[in-house]
Amino acid sequence: MASSVPGPRELPDSQYNLNTYWGRVCHSAGVSDPFMLLVTKKDLDESTALVSKYKNGEISKMTPQLWHAKKVLDSTLHPDTGNPVLLPFRMSSYVLSNLVVTVGMLTPNMGTGGVLFWHIANQSLNVAVNTANSNKSHPLTTKQLATSYTLAVTASCSVALGLNSLVPKLKSLSAHTRLVLGRLVPFAAVVSAGIVNVFLMRGEEIRKGISVFDDKTGEQLDGTSQVAAVYAVGETAISRIVNAAPVMAIPPLILVRLQRRFVMSKRVEMLSNLGLILVTSFAALPFALGLFPQRQVFDVSKLEERFARMRTSNGEHVKRVSFNRGM
Repeated sequence: MASSVPGPRELPDSQYNLNTYWGRVCHSAGVSDPFMLLVTKKDLDESTALVSKYKNGEISKMTPQLWHAKKVLDSTLHPDTGNPVLLPFRMSSYVLSNLVVTVGMLTPNMGTGGVLFWHIANQSLNVAVNTANSNKSHPLTTKQLATSYTLAVTASCSVALGLNSLVPKLKSLSAHTRLVLGRLVPFAAVVSAGIVNVFLMRGEEIRKGISVFDDKTGEQLDGTSQVAAVYAVGETAISRIVNAAPVMAIPPLILVRLQRRFVMSKRVEMLSNLGLILVTSFAALPFALGLFPQRQVFDVSKLEERFARMRTSNGEHVKRVSFNRGM
């Protein structure tokens, strides 16, 4: 993010009012803009130089060029490390990276092997995205990463296979109802495993706490906060559920209705499924990311009691703290 560029002067958080949901949606649409994937190293260096000039007082006010430079940095750099997030795991690549595995999971009438393959692929991608965009106060070890990945994959595949075997046994329901429920099995599996995935991949943050900063000065406070970590991880899990819900539920339900009204070849069915998922994914992502601010600001009374007694380097009591929620 642009906040990682050094300088005594702070950039405005956004062109939009981040205290409102719609403002955060508009801001998130910029961060997740797929055109940001076309940013080159030269573009990144130029944007960093421009933002640096503003933060060091060489540019007096925000301009359209500066807002674009901030958008480039916000969509490319990790807010904690200041390093570029690996391209396939940026929010600007989220829809495109998930497209193939989502289409795979929503493919009707897959066998056990297909279900296992696509849910393993989905959880592998989730692990990579969660790791790349998490708060970096406490990076996971290789062992913790492997354990969390295994548990998340197990949860996803267990739910998917369990529900796939259960739905056909519901003889009291009509064939159409069983068909609809069968198409929603991937949604149930993805949501349940997604929650497990976020909490496992970022569990170290909850156990050890995350870094918090004085909101007025930006100064990092002594120690870490487990309370802030619970908020950060919990809000991320909720936003992932909100993002998955329309993507995993709307396309299969629309496809069922289309199949009832029209005779569709396999190719037309596949293309229709792909188009529905793509449109729904692009529409849903900003609304999910905008649920909560990425950089949260809390009154110090909401955190552990010790933070209320802290003072900044200039001797003032800490009143409000900020922290990176992650994405």
